[in-house]
Amino acid sequence: MTLLGRGSWPEARRIAEILRTETVGGMLLIGATALALIWANSPWSGGYAALSDLHAGPLTLAEWAADGLLAIFFFVAGLELKREFVSGDLRDPRRAALPVAAAVGGMIAPSLVYLAAGGPGRGWAVPTATDIAFALAVLGVISTHLPSALRTFLLALAVVDDLLAIIVIAFFYTSSLHPIPLLLAVLPIAAFRFLPRLRIPLALLAWFLVHESGVHATVAGVLLAFVVPTGASERLEHRLRPISAGVAVPLFAFFSAGVALTGNFGYISIAVVAALVLGKPIGIMAATWLVQRFTRAELDAGLSWWDVLGLGLLGGIGFTVSLLVGELAFGSGTPLDDQAKIGVLTGSLLAALLATAVLRWRNRHYRRICAAEEADEDGDGIPDVYQQT
Repeated sequence: MTLLGRGSWPEARRIAEILRTETVGGMLLIGATALALIWANSPWSGGYAALSDLHAGPLTLAEWAADGLLAIFFFVAGLELKREFVSGDLRDPRRAALPVAAAVGGMIAPSLVYLAAGGPGRGWAVPTATDIAFALAVLGVISTHLPSALRTFLLALAVVDDLLAIIVIAFFYTSSLHPIPLLLAVLPIAAFRFLPRLRIPLALLAWFLVHESGVHATVAGVLLAFVVPTGASERLEHRLRPISAGVAVPLFAFFSAGVALTGNFGYISIAVVAALVLGKPIGIMAATWLVQRFTRAELDAGLSWWDVLGLGLLGGIGFTVSLLVGELAFGSGTPLDDQAKIGVLTGSLLAALLATAVLRWRNRHYRRICAAEEADEDGDGIPDVYQQT
Protein backbone atom coordinates (compact mmCIF):
# COMPACT_ATOMS: atom_id res chain seq x y z
CA MET A 1 0.00 0.00 0.00
CA THR A 2 1.22 3.51 -0.84
CA LEU A 3 0.14 6.81 0.66
CA LEU A 4 -0.93 9.61 -1.69
CA GLY A 5 -0.87 7.23 -4.63
CA ARG A 6 -2.49 7.92 -7.98
CA GLY A 7 -6.21 7.10 -8.11
CA SER A 8 -8.35 6.06 -11.06
CA TRP A 9 -8.56 8.11 -14.28
CA PRO A 10 -12.34 8.86 -14.01
CA GLU A 11 -11.85 10.13 -10.47
CA ALA A 12 -8.79 12.19 -11.44
CA ARG A 13 -10.73 13.78 -14.32
CA ARG A 14 -13.71 14.57 -12.07
CA ILE A 15 -11.48 16.06 -9.37
CA ALA A 16 -9.75 18.24 -11.98
CA GLU A 17 -13.14 19.67 -13.03
CA ILE A 18 -14.09 20.38 -9.41
CA LEU A 19 -10.77 22.08 -8.74
CA ARG A 20 -11.14 24.36 -11.75
CA THR A 21 -14.49 25.58 -10.40
CA GLU A 22 -13.14 25.98 -6.88
CA THR A 23 -10.06 27.85 -8.11
CA VAL A 24 -12.22 30.44 -9.89
CA GLY A 25 -14.40 30.64 -6.79
CA GLY A 26 -11.29 31.16 -4.69
CA MET A 27 -10.27 34.15 -6.80
CA LEU A 28 -13.75 35.63 -6.28
CA LEU A 29 -13.45 34.87 -2.56
CA ILE A 30 -10.16 36.76 -2.34
CA GLY A 31 -11.66 39.67 -4.28
CA ALA A 32 -14.73 39.82 -2.02
CA THR A 33 -12.53 39.72 1.07
CA ALA A 34 -10.29 42.50 -0.19
CA LEU A 35 -13.31 44.65 -1.07
CA ALA A 36 -14.82 44.14 2.40
CA LEU A 37 -11.55 45.01 4.17
CA ILE A 38 -10.97 48.11 2.06
CA TRP A 39 -14.53 49.36 2.57
CA ALA A 40 -14.57 48.60 6.32
CA ASN A 41 -11.30 50.51 6.81
CA SER A 42 -12.21 53.48 4.61
CA PRO A 43 -13.91 56.78 5.52
CA TRP A 44 -17.11 55.18 4.22
CA SER A 45 -17.04 52.26 6.68
CA GLY A 46 -20.45 53.29 8.01
CA GLY A 47 -21.97 52.35 4.68
CA TYR A 48 -20.52 48.84 4.93
CA ALA A 49 -21.95 48.40 8.43
CA ALA A 50 -25.33 49.76 7.30
CA LEU A 51 -25.43 47.34 4.37
CA SER A 52 -24.54 44.37 6.59
CA ASP A 53 -27.24 45.33 9.10
CA LEU A 54 -29.91 45.97 6.47
CA HIS A 55 -32.94 43.76 7.14
CA ALA A 56 -34.45 41.65 4.40
CA GLY A 57 -37.40 39.97 6.05
CA PRO A 58 -36.57 38.43 9.43
CA LEU A 59 -32.77 38.52 9.00
CA THR A 60 -30.11 41.04 8.10
CA LEU A 61 -28.12 40.63 4.88
CA ALA A 62 -25.14 39.42 6.91
CA GLU A 63 -27.32 36.84 8.67
CA TRP A 64 -28.79 35.66 5.36
CA ALA A 65 -25.23 35.17 4.08
CA ALA A 66 -24.18 33.15 7.13
CA ASP A 67 -27.37 31.14 7.66
CA GLY A 68 -28.71 30.88 4.12
CA LEU A 69 -25.92 31.02 1.57
CA LEU A 70 -23.58 28.82 3.59
CA ALA A 71 -26.31 26.16 3.68
CA ILE A 72 -25.73 25.84 -0.09
CA PHE A 73 -22.00 25.53 0.53
CA PHE A 74 -22.51 22.74 3.08
CA PHE A 75 -25.04 21.01 0.83
CA VAL A 76 -22.44 20.80 -1.96
CA ALA A 77 -19.79 19.65 0.52
CA GLY A 78 -22.14 16.94 1.76
CA LEU A 79 -22.84 15.76 -1.79
CA GLU A 80 -19.11 15.60 -2.52
CA LEU A 81 -18.40 13.68 0.68
CA LYS A 82 -21.18 11.18 0.04
CA ARG A 83 -20.09 10.59 -3.53
CA GLU A 84 -16.44 10.14 -2.57
CA PHE A 85 -17.24 7.53 0.05
CA VAL A 86 -20.00 5.71 -1.85
CA SER A 87 -18.80 5.60 -5.45
CA GLY A 88 -15.46 7.43 -5.59
CA ASP A 89 -11.94 6.22 -4.92
CA LEU A 90 -12.44 6.75 -1.17
CA ARG A 91 -14.95 3.91 -1.00
CA ASP A 92 -11.83 1.80 -0.42
CA PRO A 93 -11.23 2.10 3.36
CA ARG A 94 -7.48 1.97 2.80
CA ARG A 95 -7.58 5.06 0.60
CA ALA A 96 -10.11 6.83 2.83
CA ALA A 97 -8.05 6.33 5.99
CA LEU A 98 -5.48 9.01 5.18
CA PRO A 99 -7.70 12.05 4.45
CA VAL A 100 -10.02 11.15 7.33
CA ALA A 101 -7.09 10.78 9.74
CA ALA A 102 -5.49 13.98 8.42
CA ALA A 103 -8.77 15.89 8.87
CA VAL A 104 -9.07 14.66 12.46
CA GLY A 105 -5.43 15.48 13.17
CA GLY A 106 -5.93 18.84 11.50
CA MET A 107 -8.76 19.53 13.92
CA ILE A 108 -7.22 18.26 17.18
CA ALA A 109 -3.76 19.86 16.88
CA PRO A 110 -4.95 23.41 16.05
CA SER A 111 -7.46 23.37 18.88
CA LEU A 112 -4.74 22.30 21.34
CA VAL A 113 -2.33 24.96 20.05
CA TYR A 114 -5.11 27.56 20.28
CA LEU A 115 -5.85 26.67 23.90
CA ALA A 116 -2.15 26.48 24.79
CA ALA A 117 -1.67 29.97 23.35
CA GLY A 118 -4.31 31.35 25.70
CA GLY A 119 -7.39 31.40 23.50
CA PRO A 120 -10.73 31.30 25.39
CA GLY A 121 -12.30 27.84 25.49
CA ARG A 122 -15.46 28.68 23.58
CA GLY A 123 -13.42 29.55 20.47
CA TRP A 124 -11.44 26.29 20.29
CA ALA A 125 -13.04 25.30 16.95
CA VAL A 126 -12.27 28.57 15.13
CA PRO A 127 -8.96 27.38 13.58
CA THR A 128 -9.99 23.81 12.76
CA ALA A 129 -11.40 24.07 9.21
CA THR A 130 -9.63 24.30 5.83
CA ASP A 131 -10.98 26.64 3.15
CA ILE A 132 -10.61 24.64 -0.06
CA ALA A 133 -11.52 27.57 -2.33
CA PHE A 134 -8.92 29.86 -0.75
CA ALA A 135 -6.28 27.09 -0.77
CA LEU A 136 -6.87 26.33 -4.43
CA ALA A 137 -6.80 30.02 -5.28
CA VAL A 138 -3.30 30.11 -3.79
CA LEU A 139 -2.33 27.16 -5.99
CA GLY A 140 -3.73 29.01 -8.99
CA VAL A 141 -1.69 32.11 -8.19
CA ILE A 142 1.61 30.25 -7.73
CA SER A 143 0.88 27.92 -10.70
CA THR A 144 2.30 24.86 -9.00
CA HIS A 145 2.17 21.55 -10.87
CA LEU A 146 0.75 19.75 -7.87
CA PRO A 147 0.32 16.03 -8.70
CA SER A 148 -3.25 14.80 -9.05
CA ALA A 149 -2.99 12.56 -5.97
CA LEU A 150 -2.04 15.51 -3.77
CA ARG A 151 -4.86 17.65 -5.17
CA THR A 152 -7.33 14.82 -4.53
CA PHE A 153 -6.01 14.46 -0.98
CA LEU A 154 -6.32 18.20 -0.36
CA LEU A 155 -9.92 18.24 -1.61
CA ALA A 156 -10.89 15.14 0.40
CA LEU A 157 -9.23 16.56 3.52
CA ALA A 158 -11.08 19.86 3.19
CA VAL A 159 -14.44 18.17 2.58
CA VAL A 160 -14.04 15.85 5.58
CA ASP A 161 -13.08 18.65 7.93
CA ASP A 162 -16.04 20.70 6.65
CA LEU A 163 -18.24 17.81 7.80
CA LEU A 164 -16.44 17.70 11.15
CA ALA A 165 -16.95 21.46 11.44
CA ILE A 166 -20.70 21.18 10.89
CA ILE A 167 -20.85 18.44 13.55
CA VAL A 168 -19.02 20.75 15.94
CA ILE A 169 -21.40 23.61 15.10
CA ALA A 170 -24.42 21.38 15.70
CA PHE A 171 -23.25 20.01 19.05
CA PHE A 172 -21.16 22.79 20.58
CA TYR A 173 -22.64 26.02 19.22
CA THR A 174 -26.35 25.42 19.69
CA SER A 175 -27.26 27.70 22.57
CA SER A 176 -30.95 26.77 22.83
CA LEU A 177 -32.68 23.78 21.32
CA HIS A 178 -36.37 23.66 20.39
CA PRO A 179 -37.13 19.98 19.74
CA ILE A 180 -40.49 20.33 17.95
CA PRO A 181 -39.21 22.23 14.88
CA LEU A 182 -36.19 19.89 14.78
CA LEU A 183 -38.42 16.81 14.77
CA LEU A 184 -40.69 18.35 12.14
CA ALA A 185 -37.64 18.99 9.94
CA VAL A 186 -37.27 15.21 9.55
CA LEU A 187 -40.36 15.16 7.31
CA PRO A 188 -39.17 17.49 4.50
CA ILE A 189 -35.64 16.05 4.75
CA ALA A 190 -36.97 12.52 4.23
CA ALA A 191 -39.31 13.65 1.43
CA PHE A 192 -36.37 15.38 -0.26
CA ARG A 193 -35.10 11.96 -1.33
CA PHE A 194 -38.32 10.75 -2.94
CA LEU A 195 -39.86 13.90 -4.43
CA PRO A 196 -37.26 15.39 -6.80
CA ARG A 197 -39.74 17.82 -8.38
CA LEU A 198 -40.41 19.41 -4.97
CA ARG A 199 -36.81 19.62 -3.81
CA ILE A 200 -36.61 23.42 -3.74
CA PRO A 201 -39.69 24.00 -1.51
CA LEU A 202 -38.76 20.99 0.63
CA ALA A 203 -35.22 22.33 1.08
CA LEU A 204 -36.54 25.76 2.06
CA LEU A 205 -38.95 24.21 4.56
CA ALA A 206 -36.21 22.02 6.06
CA TRP A 207 -33.89 25.04 6.33
CA PHE A 208 -36.60 27.09 8.07
CA LEU A 209 -37.42 24.36 10.59
CA VAL A 210 -33.77 23.70 11.44
CA HIS A 211 -33.23 27.44 11.84
CA GLU A 212 -36.22 27.71 14.15
CA SER A 213 -35.00 24.74 16.21
CA GLY A 214 -31.96 26.69 17.40
CA VAL A 215 -29.49 24.49 15.52
CA HIS A 216 -27.47 26.49 13.01
CA ALA A 217 -29.37 26.43 9.73
CA THR A 218 -26.32 25.29 7.70
CA VAL A 219 -26.76 21.85 9.29
CA ALA A 220 -29.83 21.44 7.08
CA GLY A 221 -27.60 21.58 4.01
CA VAL A 222 -25.55 18.56 5.07
CA LEU A 223 -28.61 16.56 6.17
CA LEU A 224 -30.33 17.17 2.83
CA ALA A 225 -27.18 16.14 0.94
CA PHE A 226 -26.95 12.85 2.78
CA VAL A 227 -30.47 11.75 1.75
CA VAL A 228 -29.96 12.50 -1.96
CA PRO A 229 -29.78 9.25 -3.99
CA THR A 230 -26.24 8.49 -5.09
CA GLY A 231 -27.23 8.61 -8.76
CA ALA A 232 -28.50 12.18 -8.42
CA SER A 233 -25.58 13.46 -6.31
CA GLU A 234 -23.22 14.14 -9.18
CA ARG A 235 -25.89 15.97 -11.21
CA LEU A 236 -26.90 18.20 -8.31
CA GLU A 237 -23.28 18.84 -7.38
CA HIS A 238 -22.46 19.84 -10.96
CA ARG A 239 -25.34 22.34 -11.00
CA LEU A 240 -24.80 23.84 -7.56
CA ARG A 241 -21.00 23.92 -7.21
CA PRO A 242 -20.63 27.06 -9.39
CA ILE A 243 -23.34 28.78 -7.33
CA SER A 244 -21.64 27.74 -4.09
CA ALA A 245 -18.10 28.64 -5.15
CA GLY A 246 -18.95 31.68 -7.24
CA VAL A 247 -21.81 33.29 -5.30
CA ALA A 248 -22.55 31.86 -1.85
CA VAL A 249 -19.03 31.73 -0.40
CA PRO A 250 -17.79 35.08 -1.81
CA LEU A 251 -20.90 36.88 -0.55
CA PHE A 252 -20.49 35.35 2.90
CA ALA A 253 -16.84 36.44 2.90
CA PHE A 254 -17.86 39.95 1.87
CA PHE A 255 -20.26 40.32 4.80
CA SER A 256 -17.99 38.58 7.34
CA ALA A 257 -14.48 39.79 6.55
CA GLY A 258 -15.13 43.53 6.86
CA VAL A 259 -13.39 44.27 10.16
CA ALA A 260 -11.35 47.30 11.21
CA LEU A 261 -7.67 46.34 11.13
CA THR A 262 -6.55 48.88 13.73
CA GLY A 263 -6.85 48.10 17.42
CA ASN A 264 -8.39 44.65 16.98
CA PHE A 265 -5.31 42.41 17.15
CA GLY A 266 -5.42 40.81 20.60
CA TYR A 267 -4.72 37.61 22.47
CA ILE A 268 -7.42 35.70 20.56
CA SER A 269 -5.80 36.78 17.30
CA ILE A 270 -2.44 35.44 18.47
CA ALA A 271 -3.96 32.11 19.50
CA VAL A 272 -5.78 31.71 16.15
CA VAL A 273 -2.65 32.59 14.13
CA ALA A 274 -0.56 30.07 16.08
CA ALA A 275 -3.22 27.39 15.61
CA LEU A 276 -3.51 27.89 11.85
CA VAL A 277 0.17 28.33 11.04
CA LEU A 278 1.59 25.72 13.45
CA GLY A 279 -1.29 23.51 14.55
CA LYS A 280 -2.68 22.64 11.11
CA PRO A 281 0.56 21.38 9.50
CA ILE A 282 1.57 19.60 12.71
CA GLY A 283 -1.79 17.82 12.91
CA ILE A 284 -1.89 16.84 9.23
CA MET A 285 1.73 15.64 9.17
CA ALA A 286 1.39 13.76 12.45
CA ALA A 287 -1.78 11.99 11.27
CA THR A 288 -0.11 11.06 7.97
CA TRP A 289 2.92 9.68 9.84
CA LEU A 290 0.67 7.64 12.14
CA VAL A 291 -1.21 6.14 9.19
CA GLN A 292 2.12 5.25 7.60
CA ARG A 293 3.43 3.83 10.88
CA PHE A 294 0.47 1.59 11.65
CA THR A 295 -0.28 0.45 8.09
CA ARG A 296 3.39 0.07 7.10
CA ALA A 297 2.61 2.05 3.96
CA GLU A 298 5.10 4.25 2.13
CA LEU A 299 4.69 7.58 0.40
CA ASP A 300 4.13 7.18 -3.31
CA ALA A 301 7.28 7.19 -5.44
CA GLY A 302 8.48 10.69 -6.24
CA LEU A 303 6.80 12.34 -3.23
CA SER A 304 8.42 13.41 0.03
CA TRP A 305 7.48 14.74 3.43
CA TRP A 306 8.08 18.25 2.10
CA ASP A 307 4.97 17.68 -0.02
CA VAL A 308 2.98 16.74 3.06
CA LEU A 309 4.29 19.87 4.80
CA GLY A 310 3.15 21.99 1.84
CA LEU A 311 -0.33 20.46 2.02
CA GLY A 312 -0.38 20.93 5.79
CA LEU A 313 0.41 24.61 5.38
CA LEU A 314 -2.33 24.93 2.76
CA GLY A 315 -4.64 23.32 5.31
CA GLY A 316 -3.85 26.27 7.58
CA ILE A 317 -5.81 28.53 5.22
CA GLY A 318 -8.95 28.46 7.31
CA PHE A 319 -11.38 31.13 6.23
CA THR A 320 -15.05 30.60 5.44
CA VAL A 321 -15.97 28.15 8.19
CA SER A 322 -13.47 29.69 10.63
CA LEU A 323 -15.20 33.06 10.28
CA LEU A 324 -18.57 31.40 10.81
CA VAL A 325 -17.42 29.57 13.96
CA GLY A 326 -15.90 32.79 15.29
CA GLU A 327 -19.24 34.54 14.95
CA LEU A 328 -21.03 31.67 16.70
CA ALA A 329 -18.43 31.46 19.48
CA PHE A 330 -18.07 35.14 20.32
CA GLY A 331 -21.13 36.82 18.80
CA SER A 332 -21.17 38.56 15.43
CA GLY A 333 -19.61 42.02 15.52
CA THR A 334 -18.34 41.81 19.10
CA PRO A 335 -14.77 42.86 19.99
CA LEU A 336 -13.79 39.23 20.59
CA ASP A 337 -15.25 38.23 17.23
CA ASP A 338 -13.24 41.02 15.58
CA GLN A 339 -10.09 39.65 17.23
CA ALA A 340 -10.91 36.18 15.94
CA LYS A 341 -11.48 37.53 12.41
CA ILE A 342 -8.16 39.35 12.43
CA GLY A 343 -6.51 36.13 13.60
CA VAL A 344 -8.17 34.12 10.83
CA LEU A 345 -7.17 36.65 8.17
CA THR A 346 -3.59 36.97 9.44
CA GLY A 347 -3.10 33.24 10.03
CA SER A 348 -4.54 32.33 6.64
CA LEU A 349 -2.26 34.85 4.92
CA LEU A 350 0.84 33.57 6.74
CA ALA A 351 -0.08 29.95 6.00
CA ALA A 352 -0.59 30.85 2.33
CA LEU A 353 2.81 32.58 2.12
CA LEU A 354 4.62 29.67 3.79
CA ALA A 355 2.81 27.13 1.60
CA THR A 356 3.78 29.17 -1.45
CA ALA A 357 7.44 29.11 -0.42
CA VAL A 358 7.46 25.32 0.06
CA LEU A 359 5.45 24.48 -3.06
CA ARG A 360 7.35 26.88 -5.30
CA TRP A 361 10.56 25.24 -4.12
CA ARG A 362 9.10 21.84 -5.03
CA ASN A 363 7.56 23.04 -8.28
CA ARG A 364 10.33 21.79 -10.58
CA HIS A 365 9.92 18.31 -9.14
CA TYR A 366 6.12 18.54 -9.49
CA ARG A 367 6.52 19.52 -13.14
CA ARG A 368 8.34 16.27 -13.90
CA ILE A 369 5.64 14.24 -12.12
CA CYS A 370 2.84 16.02 -13.99
CA ALA A 371 4.57 15.55 -17.33
CA ALA A 372 4.62 11.80 -16.68
CA GLU A 373 0.99 11.80 -15.55
CA GLU A 374 -0.23 13.69 -18.63
CA ALA A 375 1.69 11.71 -21.29
CA ASP A 376 -0.72 10.10 -23.80
CA GLU A 377 1.38 8.44 -26.48
CA ASP A 378 -1.45 6.32 -27.93
CA GLY A 379 -3.72 9.37 -28.30
CA ASP A 380 -6.82 7.79 -26.74
CA GLY A 381 -7.45 10.69 -24.36
CA ILE A 382 -6.46 8.69 -21.26
CA PRO A 383 -2.96 9.29 -19.82
CA ASP A 384 -0.78 6.21 -20.18
CA VAL A 385 -0.05 5.95 -16.43
CA TYR A 386 -3.73 5.15 -15.80
CA GLN A 387 -3.59 2.21 -18.22
CA GLN A 388 -0.59 0.45 -16.76
CA THR A 389 -1.23 -2.96 -15.22
